[in-house]
Amino acid sequence: MSTVVLPGSFDPFTLGHLDLTRRAAALGHQVIIAVSHNPSKQGMLGLEARTGAITGTLVQEGLSGTVEVRTLPKGLLVDFCREVGARAVVRGLRSQLDLAYEEPMARMNHHLADVDTLFLLTDSAWSHISSSLVREVHALGGDVSDMLPGPSLEALRTAAATS
Repeated sequence: MSTVVLPGSFDPFTLGHLDLTRRAAALGHQVIIAVSHNPSKQGMLGLEARTGAITGTLVQEGLSGTVEVRTLPKGLLVDFCREVGARAVVRGLRSQLDLAYEEPMARMNHHLADVDTLFLLTDSAWSHISSSLVREVHALGGDVSDMLPGPSLEALRTAAATS
């Protein structure tokens, strides 16, 4: 079984992220969800809340045996991949815009450390969902319950109630 890393800020972890996780695991991979802090994004959930929500989701979905959640340390993703023995990164593509954004990073990861990127096309049921849109809809009072696993929805509601 090979190890792959699914990196992201996951603020919050959506049903699209869950779908990518399931599909990567179904391909026979040990998946490490690497939760990062992205300083260029306006976040809503703290790192601990995000990792807790993802872990809770994995337990609920019966994925905790083949999927692990880790905090991504500062530094290069490829260094983390080396540390955990991963030869590939998994990324979801919703559109050509995602590919245009992801392709240079994939090429750089391969150049720096021979780490490949496995691109999975997002299921059309989730292709309109992004964490930033979920945060925006939620902040404006919209219902996001059909876009998030239960633990992520609860974390979002808790964060909104305490802010």
